[in-house]
Amino acid sequence: MPAYTPDSDLELLFDPSFIPNSFKESLPEDLHIRPLASTDVGRSHFPVLSVLSPSPTPSDKAYTAHFHKLRTINESIAHSGLPPTYVVIAIVNKENDQIVATGTVFMEWKFLRGLSLVGHIEDIAVDKKVQGKRLGLRVVTALTEISEALGAYKTILNCSVDNIPFYEKCGYKQKEREMARYKEPAPMPQQRL
Repeated sequence: MPAYTPDSDLELLFDPSFIPNSFKESLPEDLHIRPLASTDVGRSHFPVLSVLSPSPTPSDKAYTAHFHKLRTINESIAHSGLPPTYVVIAIVNKENDQIVATGTVFMEWKFLRGLSLVGHIEDIAVDKKVQGKRLGLRVVTALTEISEALGAYKTILNCSVDNIPFYEKCGYKQKEREMARYKEPAPMPQQRL
């Protein structure tokens, strides 16, 4: 099995200092939380995401190109002193250097509420082999804390009715209803390179 790769050896999506140290220290010793890395396609990122919906693993080249799009956006606004837009975190098993949980908070600038900021939590996924160990709760808590630290006046998410009790345990309350419109038929995104 591959050895655990330290953050300093990885190209990360955003500055890891945005993840609170208190949260890092609260994880069991065999786990590490960090920003998504450009090479995480080889660390089970897509097999973990597939617990949400079919997620075919892209080629290394396509994954890296997509990662760099998101990182370029984060870096371009960082030069203006603004927080990252795309915050994707990964909890990695140190024993095999594989992702066991992941989630995203997307930061949206609003005109409402005094030109404020809102965090949108998406894609909370935990490897089936480690479900029940409160890693989903940890991911949601970390993303919520990051969102609030970046200045969001609220952090929101959409979930199925079945997942409402889980998100209530994370401190969220049901509010309003979600609407969606999918292009029919809903095509799988094409890899562009």
